[in-house]
Amino acid sequence: MIREIFMPALSSTMTEGKITSWLKSPGDKVEKGETVLIVESDKADMDVESFYEGWMAAIVTQAGDSAPVGSAIGLLAETEAEIATAKQQAATGAAPAAKPAAPAAAPIAANATVPAPVAGAASGRVFVSPRARKLAKEAGIDLKTLKGSGPNGRITADDVTGAGGASPAIAPNIAAAPAAVSRPPAAKPAAPVTPGQTVPFTPMQQAVVRNMNASLDVPVFRAGYSITTNSLDALYKQLKPKGVTMSVLLAKAVAVTLKQHPLLYASYAEAGTHYNSEINIAVAVAMDDGGLITPVLRQADTTDIYSLGRSWQDLVSRARSKQLQPDEYSTGTFTISNLGMFGVDSFDAILPPGTGSILAIGASKSTVVADKSGMFGVKTQMRVNITCDHRIIYGANGAAFLKDLAALIETNAQSLTM
Repeated sequence: MIREIFMPALSSTMTEGKITSWLKSPGDKVEKGETVLIVESDKADMDVESFYEGWMAAIVTQAGDSAPVGSAIGLLAETEAEIATAKQQAATGAAPAAKPAAPAAAPIAANATVPAPVAGAASGRVFVSPRARKLAKEAGIDLKTLKGSGPNGRITADDVTGAGGASPAIAPNIAAAPAAVSRPPAAKPAAPVTPGQTVPFTPMQQAVVRNMNASLDVPVFRAGYSITTNSLDALYKQLKPKGVTMSVLLAKAVAVTLKQHPLLYASYAEAGTHYNSEINIAVAVAMDDGGLITPVLRQADTTDIYSLGRSWQDLVSRARSKQLQPDEYSTGTFTISNLGMFGVDSFDAILPPGTGSILAIGASKSTVVADKSGMFGVKTQMRVNITCDHRIIYGANGAAFLKDLAALIETNAQSLTM
């Protein structure tokens, strides 16, 4: 029996995938549950495993090429003797000669991502991120000797480098992304572009295009507020040596304020306003190769600031190497976009589909201001602008949130550590 290997849907927004690499070549033996290839979806690189045991017979879509979700990208033969027949079918574009009769044995050889932790623990198989697999191979590390710290016990690149499996030259980039650091990362050299050339979008850029087009259908309003940050800046200096970034502090301040404003992290539904059960702060992060992603700090209102700092470092590290799981970038109920690190004074952010609000944060700058008595002085201020879905959130709701956020940052910033 010859089975087709289909391009899997790795996220709800994915319409096509790009094959990063095939880990099996025609003629290789394939075990059930073994990783066959790595696919780049719109947000991450994911391992794709075989549902069946057999022989890798033919590759229809080569590494580096893209294919629509659900299309055949390879053929898996049940026996070694069928490899030649499968290669002929791949060359002629013919469908497999035999199809399983029962629906339970659908002709899908690979369309799963990371297996559930119980199944993996029971089988003793090792689940590894593509980056970690590459680093381990380069360093000659046996992956079975490592304990994974990633989701479901998955071995990450940090696990390999922590075991001495990579030199500084090939260690993964764990520097915080633009929304998480106080200074911009070094610019990545741009690929040479010929004048008049059209450069195809990456899967991530395609996802951004779809989301931006969808945002045009949502009526929004925008409101701005200037917040004095002297107290927050002083707190940041105390916490920075402990791994807490300014973006984490801002996310915590926003999350604590949102507890008083459940409408601000609600979302529109056809039947009415959907009030979310968690305050999950998504923070926009620019990717070096184009596009952006929004790693999510789950339950940021109840998680302590130091745990948030550790989580954020891990999220950004894995976002850079495209190793985030879907629930780590798609579960935000409120979004922050911080361009202040680039010196941007003020900007308006575009509302992500499926959410009610996004906060755009500008740079903190020394400003001459007058107090209530009319006396002038110099204070550090930042401009924040909120964009809200006007179908469920009104101007007064947004203004009340901004006023309370300013009060927390200006007069009670120290409470963020409690």
